[in-house]
Amino acid sequence: MRRLMIADGSDVVRKVGKRILSGMGFLVSEAPSSLEALVRCEAELPNILIILIVDAGLDGALDLIGNIRRLPEGASVRIYYCVVQADLRKMMAGKRAGADDFLLKPFDRKILTSVFAGQSMAA
Repeated sequence: MRRLMIADGSDVVRKVGKRILSGMGFLVSEAPSSLEALVRCEAELPNILIILIVDAGLDGALDLIGNIRRLPEGASVRIYYCVVQADLRKMMAGKRAGADDFLLKPFDRKILTSVFAGQSMAA
């Protein structure tokens, strides 16, 4: 089973994302702040985190991505940077920090299914 963390300051976004992604076979954890996400990743990589969804609006989001990449197994984590609109400047900042791909918010079941289908059971 693939493991995924959603780092987002919104309880609603985390809960909705967790419900959808759990239904797709992911073991989902949540972090309400970049600090909590980093602490969990430092303690649990490489056993826990395979995919990380980071909200661009989260305080310290870019630092979180960079810090994950610097962890011993951090290069193996697939990081999705969530933006509210296709803001090229924000997206490029996420890419420079180490994000692999982007998600537009608000996301829904259709978006998450199209992005993550087939990834939940892969090793």
